[in-house]
Amino acid sequence: MRTAPERRKAWLTGQRVSGKLAERLRERITTGVYPVGRALPSETALTAEFRVARNTVRRALRALEAEGLIVTVPSKGRLVQCADAPVDASYRYQLIARELRRRIERGDLGPGDLLPSEAELRWLYEASRNTVRQAFAELEREGLIVSRHGKGRFVRSDE
Repeated sequence: MRTAPERRKAWLTGQRVSGKLAERLRERITTGVYPVGRALPSETALTAEFRVARNTVRRALRALEAEGLIVTVPSKGRLVQCADAPVDASYRYQLIARELRRRIERGDLGPGDLLPSEAELRWLYEASRNTVRQAFAELEREGLIVSRHGKGRFVRSDE
């Protein structure tokens, strides 16, 4: 637990607080405290840590976004990105569907082949059951896979 003087040291005061906050967050990004591809702490967490108003935090985050250091992704938060390697802002179900689609297109999974189970994909991608099901639903809408009740999901064959 931090002591009172250490906590006060983290507080920002004075004019142009949003600029000072942006500077501190920029430093944390460049030193790797907030690594590329990871989400920054929430606005609420930053507000509590630096003892500033939420609008001040938003102003600082907008400045970092304008610089291209972070990107805002709905339902994910603000992710740190690198200029030469933009962050993949896809949702997890889209990543799972993309990987399965690639395997089908490469021929790793041929017509009639059984797809990995929900449980296996949940474990591989550290995803919820609903996330995996959403990936399957996307592939079914595209006509790449079919679902057979009690049997599993299979790569669609031309039969």
